[in-house]
Formats: sequence, structure tokens, C-alpha cells
Amino acid sequence: METKIDNLTTQVKYTAKDFASDVDVKWCPGCGDYSILAQVQRSSPEFGELRENIVWVSGIGCSSRFPYYMNTYGFHGIHGRAAAIATGVKLANPKLQVWVATGDGDMLSIGGNHFIHACRKNVNLKIVLFNNKIYGLTKGQYSPTSEKGKVTKSSPYGTVDWPFNPIKIAAGAGATFVARAMDRDPKHLQEMITRAAKHNGLAFVEVLQNCPIFNDGAFFHLTEKESRPDNVVYLEHGKPLVFGANQDKGIKLDGLDPVVINLNDGVHSINDVWVHDEHDSNPTREFILSRFTDVEGLPTPVGVIRQYNKPTYDGDYHHQIQDLISKKGKGTYEKLMFNANTWEVK
Repeated sequence: METKIDNLTTQVKYTAKDFASDVDVKWCPGCGDYSILAQVQRSSPEFGELRENIVWVSGIGCSSRFPYYMNTYGFHGIHGRAAAIATGVKLANPKLQVWVATGDGDMLSIGGNHFIHACRKNVNLKIVLFNNKIYGLTKGQYSPTSEKGKVTKSSPYGTVDWPFNPIKIAAGAGATFVARAMDRDPKHLQEMITRAAKHNGLAFVEVLQNCPIFNDGAFFHLTEKESRPDNVVYLEHGKPLVFGANQDKGIKLDGLDPVVINLNDGVHSINDVWVHDEHDSNPTREFILSRFTDVEGLPTPVGVIRQYNKPTYDGDYHHQIQDLISKKGKGTYEKLMFNANTWEVK
């Protein structure tokens, strides 16, 4: 990438090592967080940003140690507040590329309100959700994404909660880039991270991630080579939704209901298969895709589910300020504090 220093243009070439800090990484052996960290570091040279212009913000949880391990600026916040803190960072310094590292408990429990409003406002943030469907840092309680009936330390007889669907929440709240990846598919994860970095607006990437200590194997039916082909459909723009070990299964829309069809049954053909449009202006298909994980028998969609463009909150915020300055001039502290609704007590 090129950058200007003292009016001189210079080439800056980064490698993954340039984004690795000297802090010892402390996660449990085999944790999927290691893969996410590695793929982010490998992808970071493709972001087109100087290291000093990148900030990682986190809340509380295993995932929230992430800023320590990135050789960028970082902010380790409090439980659930990462999206709010990141919004403040972006508004204070719009030239920064601001990322959020968060977990399913951190973001979808105490942090849920901050998350949905960041999506609603379309703040130009990149949010990476480490979803292992468990509270790992506090030793194995069920989380907002744990499946109904999950037996944990805080639900010894099985949880009676219905789980959150992170993709559905992000899409419904207005995130303009929504994607899903897996810790055990590193190249694809790198692609999703890089694409999120390039998006102007709220980019949300859910990463299905294994917790080998408290929820081992939660996603093995999706991540392991033997079972992945029959349980995962990779979304590619302009291509049909085909999956299976022999690529002989497809997804057909029957009205608004997705159904699995056999491409070798002599009845159906590739022409019957739903063709993915990640730029679809109508959010209906995005919502249908988000529901795949709620319907038994359907594969889990992985890839960019939808992306579109609209003005960002931070962009409009700064345009408004500049417009007011051009019309009224720069304000002063005295004018702000003593303009109206003030009185003096003697």
C-alpha cells in the first residue's frame, strides 16, 4: 500500500508478522480463537490501512483478549460495551479503521442493545463475533446462542431458552454486510475478514468457533471434512446453492420456503436451484438464508449472505458538523455552555 509522510509517497509492505504483538497468547490448547487470530493477522496486510490507523476494541470474555495480540491500537473495554466504545472511537477519529472482537455472551447478552443500535445506525465498524455457543471465560454456563435443552453448569436440567440467531439479528437490525465463516476453514475465513475490511458500513462476520474445554465439537458436523459437504452450503455471488459430497444437492425456493432437492433424481436440474445474489436490494432472501440454521434438514449457509450500501452514521455525523461550521463558523466552549437554559445563582 502507499502512504504519504511529509508529502512524500512511500510504499509500506506488511506481512502477517507485522500484526502479531509480543504478548504471549493465552487461550486453552485447541481453542478456535487461535485460528481466528491467525487469519486476521494474515488478512491484515490486505486491509489497505497503516497499522497505526487500525484499532481493535473488545469487551469481556475469552475473545476479548484479542486486542492484546494484535500489533495495532486496541481498547479492552467492559462487558458488552465494545460496540458503544468502538462507535465513540470512530466518531472521534473518522480516519481509523475500527474493529470489534466479541463473543456470543459479550455481544448478544449484556451487549445486545449496543450491537443492534450500531447496526441500525450503520456505523462504519467491523464486528467479528466469536460464536462457540457457551460462556468460556466463566467456565461453561449456557450463552444466548446455546441450543434449547443445553445442559451446562447454569442449566443442569437443560436450558429452556430459545437461542438467538446472530445472522438474523444483524440482518434485521440493519447491518449492511452480513457474513458467516468457520474457524476450521482458514482460507475462507481470511476472505470474509478481508471483505469485511473493504466494506463501508457496519460489517458483521459470525465465526463458528470451537471451545474444546466447555463445548467441544459444537460445530464439528459443519467443520470436519467428512461431514462438512452435506451440512454446509457455500454462498458465492451469482452461483447456485449447491452442496453435498458429490455436489448433487441443491436449494430450491418453494414460494418462500427453502427445500432441498436431488439433482440426480431425474425430476430436478441445476436450473431449479436458487442462485445467490449477495447484492439483492430486497432483504427477503437474506432473512430466508438466516433461517436455514433454524430449520432441520437444511445446510448452514457460509459466506457473504448480503451486502449493500447506504450512508453511514459517522459519515453523516461529520458532514453535518462541517456543514454547520461552514454556515455558522466554529463554536466556542463559552457559547455552548452559556447559550441557553443557563442561570447564575448568587
